[in-house]
Amino acid sequence: MIYTDAQLKEKIIQMLVSFENEVVEFKEARSNYHFNDIGKYFSALSNEANLRGLQEAWLIFGISDDKKIVGTDFRKQGGLQNLKKEIVNGTNERLTFMEIYALNLEKCRVIAFQIPPAIRGIPTTWQGAAYAREHESVSPLPMNKVDLIRSQIGMDWSKEIVENAALEDLDREAVKKARELFSKRQSDRKKAQEILRKLSDIEVLNKAGITIKGKITRTALLLLGKPESSYFFDGFIPRITWTLYNADNSVKTYEHFDMPLLLAVDKVYSRIRNVKYRYIAGQQTLFPDEVDQYEPELIKEIINNCIAHQDYRLRGKINVEEFEDKLIFINEGGFIPETIEQALEPGYKPPYYRNVFLCNAMVNLYMIDTNSMGIPMVYQIQRDKCFPLPTYDLNTLNRVRVIVYGKILDKNYTQLLHSNGELDIQTVFLLDKVQKGQTISKESFKRLKRQGLVEGRYPNLFVSFKVADSVGQKADYIRNKGLEDDICKQLIVKALEAMGEAGKQELVELLEKALPDVLSEEQKSKKVSNLLQAMKKEGTISVRGTNRYAKWYINY
Repeated sequence: MIYTDAQLKEKIIQMLVSFENEVVEFKEARSNYHFNDIGKYFSALSNEANLRGLQEAWLIFGISDDKKIVGTDFRKQGGLQNLKKEIVNGTNERLTFMEIYALNLEKCRVIAFQIPPAIRGIPTTWQGAAYAREHESVSPLPMNKVDLIRSQIGMDWSKEIVENAALEDLDREAVKKARELFSKRQSDRKKAQEILRKLSDIEVLNKAGITIKGKITRTALLLLGKPESSYFFDGFIPRITWTLYNADNSVKTYEHFDMPLLLAVDKVYSRIRNVKYRYIAGQQTLFPDEVDQYEPELIKEIINNCIAHQDYRLRGKINVEEFEDKLIFINEGGFIPETIEQALEPGYKPPYYRNVFLCNAMVNLYMIDTNSMGIPMVYQIQRDKCFPLPTYDLNTLNRVRVIVYGKILDKNYTQLLHSNGELDIQTVFLLDKVQKGQTISKESFKRLKRQGLVEGRYPNLFVSFKVADSVGQKADYIRNKGLEDDICKQLIVKALEAMGEAGKQELVELLEKALPDVLSEEQKSKKVSNLLQAMKKEGTISVRGTNRYAKWYINY
């Protein structure tokens, strides 16, 4: 839950009236507080929240041990929100603060750190060690508490029975659809299909792993529940929100899709404008291919995976954002593989599943696959079209953001994939990062370089000249590689002959089109400086003045 200032002030006052317990810690921190101690309290409070079945814990600066509001200047000059990224480097499972609030309480600045509970079965650690609360300080997490958290591996939010919920709280159309899909899964077992037709709805749902002995689970409500049945989630509404943006990124329209989520997937897909896109992928033709911007299978796979892997304890929603040239899917919860490279490794299996019962039910309804093939599959779909691969943006903590591109970014990349169907997905992934201007490791660069797939000076890389040359894209190559140094020197001489003298910045602007596009402005300036110094050593030019007042001229 994200709090408004008013809600948080009321909550802090309630904490002060009651007593400081294992999930609330007050610290004066009048001017500063040791970063390592913040990390230890994060671990301790996170573990205590988990053990008590709570959704959050709190570390609050600006309040003394005797509950007096004294105020704090901690990071008053800036960088407060950076703590989210700083703390993740020391925790396991990429956990960090849910939110950091700075507010005024009785004319004093107070900072409240909202801490998530430890993941079921996995104690939260700081720098490799797990901590617990002990009176006013922290201590190593006792083995009995370690065992309690580890014993939660069998616990599953999506499997829990919803008291007082009944079959009447499920949507009839969704139940009918679930029966059809589960029966389809038995297509190779005619006898099983005959038996299913004779069973009642609740009996089929039991066999499909959606209900348990006739009792309604959270999974049943999520996938099949009526919209009005959301009250069983205590104010939280499981929801997918589709938003359409204009060319200037302003919101054009939006729509919410609530339970049953089994039916919501197709409704969301129907809102997405999937226009035809024309492009030339091959080298030997002038006739363009015409494809849908987005493959239906890809869109539904990503939405279904958002449903399956959402951390519903965070009480957020799934967002589908549609722009002119891309789709963005956002769901709450950390990325279980931690890195996309791990997810692409052959035979990869996740260390745990967030919603095991829900995932199994969705497998039985043909919504997802349990063999960890979701990400490789959507990558292969885009690779087969020679399109950019989806980008998994993991920079926002406890949230996964997937970008699916509906257009070509780099013709060289596209034509390379079209001409070389033997490239493995790991190599294509690296090439995709290169075309997007993302940095790859030096080891990966060397491997791609040996294969003749990339050129440039590390880390400023671009797709190999061989591809550009073979399809007549030499102009693109020149823009990426830049003109040779000798040609640039000749241009400088010609400029100084015409101008008499010139400053370095004037020469940088003159050579703008001759320098590689992949260089930053700072790198281009450095490149020109190196050229000028080289020409000075050669005796071609001289300089008068220093620094920004320096003027270069020809030696006659």
